[in-house]
Amino acid sequence: MRKIRKGDLVAILAGKDRGKTGKVMRVIADGKRVVVEQLNIHKHHLKATAQVREGGIVRKEAPLDISNVALVSPSTGKPVRVGFDWVVNEQGERRKVRVVHKTGEVLDKV
Repeated sequence: MRKIRKGDLVAILAGKDRGKTGKVMRVIADGKRVVVEQLNIHKHHLKATAQVREGGIVRKEAPLDISNVALVSPSTGKPVRVGFDWVVNEQGERRKVRVVHKTGEVLDKV
């Protein structure tokens, strides 16, 4: 299980976009890098080819190291540390869920 998943709201802790928040578009396969929507924008130069009619400069999101982002708590709106805990749902099944360290707030659906 990963502490940060696609669709989570995260805060940037380091780099040129420090202090900004954004939604995670994807987590790269090794689990060590994330791409955040509209943040860490880099310019990519494209040459005109048969597939790409017009060349030029394209702005796109670059991956960030996962250690440079922190999950934003839905209740407080501040960056928080996340851990895991076991929760029993209505059917009596045990599930592993993400939990905010400070408040104990459960982040996943049970």
